[in-house]
Amino acid sequence: MKTAIVFLADGFEECEGLLAVDLLRRAKVNVVTASITGKKTVTSSHGVTLEADALAEEADFAAGDMVILPGGMPGTTRLGESAVVRDQCLAYARDRYVAAVCAAPSVLAGLGLLEGKPATCHPNFEDKMAGAVVTGEPVAVAGRIITGQGLGAAIPFALELVKVLAGAEEAQRIAKAICWRG
Repeated sequence: MKTAIVFLADGFEECEGLLAVDLLRRAKVNVVTASITGKKTVTSSHGVTLEADALAEEADFAAGDMVILPGGMPGTTRLGESAVVRDQCLAYARDRYVAAVCAAPSVLAGLGLLEGKPATCHPNFEDKMAGAVVTGEPVAVAGRIITGQGLGAAIPFALELVKVLAGAEEAQRIAKAICWRG
């Protein structure tokens, strides 16, 4: 079974993070939500409080296939400040998958992971995408790095994650099940 680890910081965009969790779990991917706050309780950018599955510093990253960074502010800033997030994104980019949506691709750009690669992000963060070839598309795939533009692209972004971890047929099945016509 494939495993995805979704980093959660106070101020994350709940729909971007939880839609990825939802669609991946529908695809039978093991999803671990990992709080970087030092406590399992995390509060989203719009005041939704939830309990993560694990603390990021205790997550089993060796068992993972993908790390995912949801956007939202100030969650993205906090993700970028986290040594665990930075270290795991760099490690995963070598031989596994890294995904980020909305403002969060700017964290990957800051790590040099998007240098010369097609990527997308929220238009307000395009100036923080140094080195990337910003496409302006809802989803961009550059080898093992997947980026999404924002909340409006959360479904195609999450379906791309399903496609990568569970296959194209499973992504199509889920798209049909949720009545996605994109």
